[in-house]
Formats: sequence, structure tokens, C-alpha cells
Amino acid sequence: MPTLGRIGFRAGVAAAAATLAYDAAQILQVVGVLRFPLDEILIFGTSLCIVVPLVLEMLALHYSRDGDTQFWTHAGLIFTTMYAVFAATNYVVQLATVIPAKVRGAADTVRVLEQSPHSLLWDVDAMAYIAMGLAALMIMPAFGRRGAERRVRVACELHVAATVLAGIVYFYPTYSQKLLLLGFPWGITAPVFMLSVAFALRDQVETRPARNAAS
Repeated sequence: MPTLGRIGFRAGVAAAAATLAYDAAQILQVVGVLRFPLDEILIFGTSLCIVVPLVLEMLALHYSRDGDTQFWTHAGLIFTTMYAVFAATNYVVQLATVIPAKVRGAADTVRVLEQSPHSLLWDVDAMAYIAMGLAALMIMPAFGRRGAERRVRVACELHVAATVLAGIVYFYPTYSQKLLLLGFPWGITAPVFMLSVAFALRDQVETRPARNAAS
């Protein structure tokens, strides 16, 4: 069990770091510091780097729990897997197909695959992050209402709320840079959610030996 906790902690830190790297790339693009193709490479590349660590973190969380709480962590793992499939599909398509075609001047040949507002893969991206938000919602009952576990619940609640705001950005009929600001809280709540679960797993590693010794 301690090994699972360490894996989950490190994976959660890695997922949070990748999310913060995405935040930085997105901000630099918005203010005009990054331009094509570097902006899209960094945005989609850092986003892709979130996928595997987050799946491993949620997998470790699931196996660190027992009893009825495993129903909720299992549900969280299912939604995390949905996120991973949607996100990985989109970002690999953007990095391996769309961006190279645009660099070659053949953007028209991949227009249907480009992630632009209200396009097919824009909606796929939306579904990815809605699934991540649902994963945070599902795991909440697996944590207590006191101490460190209460902080995880609060982090999950905030991330669910931020996911709703991000959903508005994705599906509002008219997209704009001002509307994009509505999704800004997600850039904060996502790494906080990942780190809160990671620290809960780390704390479990530290406290489990003492519990076993006491028993």
C-alpha cells in the first residue's frame, strides 16, 4: 500500500506540474508572446502530459481505499479514463496531424480536424474536461469531512464549479477572448485538485505504518 501511495503522490505532482505548464503556455499565447506553431505545440503538448499521470493518480487512489468508498473511487477512475481517451485522441491529432499540415501550408486538408471554437474536436476537448470534472465530483464521498480529507473535498468542489464555468466557455454560442477569461479559474482549481489528492495519498503513506504498529 505505501508503494501505491508514493506512485499516486508522484503522479499527482506530475499531473499538476503539466497543468501549470499548460496554464503558462495558454497565458503566453493570449498576451501574444507565443505564436504559431510554438504556441499550439506547447499548449497541446503540455495538455497531453497531464493524461497518464492523472490516470495513475486516480488508479492509486482507488486501490488505496476500501469498503464502500471504492464505489466512488471506481466511478472517479471511469470518468478519468473517459477524460484520458478524449484528451489523448484530440491532442495526438493536433500534434501529429493538424500542426504539421498547417506548417506545410496544407491546412485546408485537415480543417475538419482542427480544434477551433465549436468544431468537432473542440467538443471532444470539452467532453474531456467535463469528464475530469465529473471524476472530481465522484471521488468526493471517498474523503471525510474533517482535517486534510476535508481539504480534498473542498478542492474537488471548487474544481467542479470551475468545470461548469469552462463548459460555458466551450458551449456558449459566440466565442471571444473575454469569454475565455471565464475559464481562468479552471487553471487554478485543476492543479489544486490534483495536488490535494496527491498529498492525501502521501499522508496515507506516512500514517499507515503507525496505524499498523498500533494494531
